[in-house]
Amino acid sequence: MQYKKLGNSELRVSTIALGTWGLGGGSVWSDRDSTAAEAARLLDACKEQGINYIDTAPVYGTGASEELLGAALAGRRHDFILQTKCSLNWRGEGGNFHYSRDGYTVNNDTRPEAIRRDVEDSLRRMKTDYLDSVIVHYVCKSFPVAETVGALEELIRQGKIRAYGLSNSQPTDLNEYQSAPEKKQGVSVVQEFFSILSPFHGRDYFPVCEKYNTTFQTYGVLEEGFLTGPAFLERKFAKTDIRSRIPWVEEQYHDGLRRAFEAWTPLCREKNCSFAQLVEAWALAQHPNMSLLVGMRKPENVADTVRCLTLSLSPAELAAMEETVKPIQVKVLDK
Repeated sequence: MQYKKLGNSELRVSTIALGTWGLGGGSVWSDRDSTAAEAARLLDACKEQGINYIDTAPVYGTGASEELLGAALAGRRHDFILQTKCSLNWRGEGGNFHYSRDGYTVNNDTRPEAIRRDVEDSLRRMKTDYLDSVIVHYVCKSFPVAETVGALEELIRQGKIRAYGLSNSQPTDLNEYQSAPEKKQGVSVVQEFFSILSPFHGRDYFPVCEKYNTTFQTYGVLEEGFLTGPAFLERKFAKTDIRSRIPWVEEQYHDGLRRAFEAWTPLCREKNCSFAQLVEAWALAQHPNMSLLVGMRKPENVADTVRCLTLSLSPAELAAMEETVKPIQVKVLDK
């Protein structure tokens, strides 16, 4: 495993991070529900492979993901860097409407009192007295950034969190957060969508992350499974499932994806790797301060993912991989 500092913080994190959106289940991930025992086995596999960085959020299953992790972390909390999020909650205490799902109405609220309550709720659900990193889940323009930054910096001073970051944001948001008078430690990590099928937002963000020594954490590299191989294109999902709401479920993209898999097959054979490992290696090569956040629900997925760190792709190979999918790349992909 490879490790690096998370931005300007003192946290030393594995290059690959475990994403636990899928653990939350519910209508967004309609194919299975996870148990605490399965979550524990998943963490066993992470420990074995050297992955120490775990990402979750309160709204992943409206508390389910955090609660499962809390049970799985019992007795080994200090083995992992634990990252969760704030701003999205279903307490009905204000903020902007974000969505309704599974009987809950979720609002986006970046006011100081909401952030403090979010952190306390996450500490309780995960049975811990501190969080290593807290990310503003959706940057919100309705409330003063200075107050949001002040609340996060105060939580650091109190020892309740050790670092903070942004997600679902723009480069201008990072500039604004880093310019807030209340900033002391600043934004350590930016978590944004990035894949070979939609690389544009990430590439716009990279120079700003470099300016502030902020880690760019990418999610969606495998496009929720659609970049794992042609067989995935045959799967059907419920209308509420996240995988039914992204472009690649549409037939018009399938020929382009199949051509890509066909073009990448010789490279997979040469590197002795899977399609998933190939596109993960491609993503890591795009930016030097990259954290690869991968959603995994089975222990065997962990060892498979770590294999991408051993792959070496030349500039020509990287360019050729992307050239194949340029006809079907999309500029904006909002899940």
